[in-house]
Amino acid sequence: MAATPDEILAALDPEQRAVAERPTGPMCVLAGAGTGKTRAITHRIAYGVRSGVYVPQRVLAVTFTARAAGEMRTRLRDLGAAGVQARTFHAAALRQLHYFWPRAIGGAAPEVMPHKAGAVAEAGARLHLQLDRPAIRDLAAEVEWAKVSLLTPESYPAAARHARRDPAGLDPTAMARLLQAYEEVKGERGVIDFEDVLLVMAGILDEHPAIAREVRGQYRHFVVDEYQDVNALQQRLLDLWVGDRQDVCVVGDAAQTIYSFTGASPAHLLGFSARYPEAAVVKLVRNYRSTPQIVGLANVMLRAQGQSGRGGVSRALVQLQAQAGDGPAPELTRYDDDQAEARGVAAAIKRQLAEGTPAAEIAVLFRTNAQSEAVESALAEEQIPYLVRGGERFFSRREVRDAMLLLRGQARGDDGSVPLGQLVRDVLAGVGWTTEAPASGGATRERWESLQALVALADDLVAAQPEARLPELVADLGERAAAQHAPTVQGVTLASLHSAKGLEWDVVHLLGCSDGLLPISMAEGWEAIEEERRLLYVGLTRARRRLSLSWAASRNVGGRASRRPSRFLDDAASVLGEGARSAPRRASGAAGGRQRSLTVARPAHCRVCGTELTTASERKTGRCGDCPPTYDEAVFESLRTWRKGAAAAASVPAYVVFTDATLTAIAERRPDDLGALASVSGVGARKLSLYGEPVLAILRGADPDEILAAARDSGDD
Repeated sequence: MAATPDEILAALDPEQRAVAERPTGPMCVLAGAGTGKTRAITHRIAYGVRSGVYVPQRVLAVTFTARAAGEMRTRLRDLGAAGVQARTFHAAALRQLHYFWPRAIGGAAPEVMPHKAGAVAEAGARLHLQLDRPAIRDLAAEVEWAKVSLLTPESYPAAARHARRDPAGLDPTAMARLLQAYEEVKGERGVIDFEDVLLVMAGILDEHPAIAREVRGQYRHFVVDEYQDVNALQQRLLDLWVGDRQDVCVVGDAAQTIYSFTGASPAHLLGFSARYPEAAVVKLVRNYRSTPQIVGLANVMLRAQGQSGRGGVSRALVQLQAQAGDGPAPELTRYDDDQAEARGVAAAIKRQLAEGTPAAEIAVLFRTNAQSEAVESALAEEQIPYLVRGGERFFSRREVRDAMLLLRGQARGDDGSVPLGQLVRDVLAGVGWTTEAPASGGATRERWESLQALVALADDLVAAQPEARLPELVADLGERAAAQHAPTVQGVTLASLHSAKGLEWDVVHLLGCSDGLLPISMAEGWEAIEEERRLLYVGLTRARRRLSLSWAASRNVGGRASRRPSRFLDDAASVLGEGARSAPRRASGAAGGRQRSLTVARPAHCRVCGTELTTASERKTGRCGDCPPTYDEAVFESLRTWRKGAAAAASVPAYVVFTDATLTAIAERRPDDLGALASVSGVGARKLSLYGEPVLAILRGADPDEILAAARDSGDD
């Protein structure tokens, strides 16, 4: 029997209840990690439905992953609020697009490309770019950033320069050309991409008032989860869905904003109260996930971020209050090299498994996917089953597809004579499931774990619905597959910090806690560094009972110990010990012995105003973006004229010869010999041999046209 409104509220803590008991009007929920935000918002929706304030079909709950949407639907159904729409932005927009396209545009909606790589590669080929797979992947991500930021090829260059974007080494003008070529490729193929789903739907709502009224009539109340990750395009679509009404509840945590590279921005969360002055603001502060020891370390990270006072984030940060019981203190371990770190983590996991911790409750988290290789090898040597999050999706695995096909075929003949759990086991035996797990690891063990997860789902269904039979299980699997709501698979999880967002485990091993990895070496500027700090915070707050951090002093066995602990751990020395400090404190009053100090390279400063230079482009020119160029304009134009001719002669784009930033650096520094020219960033050995002499000649005052003519004559000979 479904819970009554009073029972729904009675199950909540005071802050969660403050969210749920006010189902109408604008609301901003600032939810710290592990504070039960999903519980709060699903109970808010259920309270609205059970008290008669909401019609279930007129509520749209939006989140960012299919897994989260599936979990929300399950919770709402259990609370007696079946019928509420819980979808991702893309799923909701795609459904509307298919429905309204024939009326707004005519014909059937175009196919959505599953990946951008092919279209990006073709666009690059049209521009004579030599792109390898990593470059194509980076450029596809930049296409996505441009589109979710509502940029066109015309508006992209200025925005990219302001944001200091440098995808695959292309300057903003070149990237704008690629964006245009990419759109042409899509048009010729008659397809759209995932961002187009939102863009086109927003355009339809904006240009067709009757359709907008129909959508707003369908959905009267909105809940948006993970609101700190909303990008400009998603916010635009949300505004069009909501219209001039105010029944919108947003939930987010500014401390977990870790996707700005994809266009996400906490600005929408931070500015919600300004847009809705009547909005209620509720902070969820009680952390039910982690021990006080883990929460204490997380709060140290949070305070360090809040102390900066920049970006308006500090006022929205939530200091957590631990509600769980005590546990062991977090540990930080130093290893000599990456391989030793991987072996040490694997040995610790082996002990934890022997102590009774399920493999599915253990995770190894890292900053970059490349770090997983050493851990995979170490776990394989110990014969510890593992799965890499972000790999092939559960319902896309061949054994799962084969198993679902067999179950579907048997569903019609299920006469109830065999218990459901046993019947499922009998069917799955036909695709390799056995009662005992295989002793070997690797692919064989992964295959068994997938089938065992289906067995566990059948057992769970019987526990919840004793009368359930195979058709109900098949239907449940179909819903899960459509939503990519995968069951738990037994195995240690290996995941990047980004892909770990929204998940939790009893035990977390966070490796690679050294400068260069956390923060990543490519993070430039205050905003990027602070996002890396938030990424570490996300990693810390994934752990329920035990948290182990580690770092390696060297990358390779026997290598020089050139690394140091992450600078983010300096403030946590009181928790993790003095070994957490990136630079050890000097011993005061020590007799005799000399203590080596750690030398840290000082950042370059603008030669015009003295401001610290934070990006590669600024360091290349030696000047910040706010200061005007200091080169001779005639010399710079001569270099540009020569570059254009040299590029035409080689049948390559001009930026392949030298990027704008490199050309600017050459004009400003005015090197007088090949050695000085080689010191300019962007002038490698090959470019020095090809273009060194012509560049030096132009800097000495030579005519670029004469140099190009001489080069053509030399080529003819």
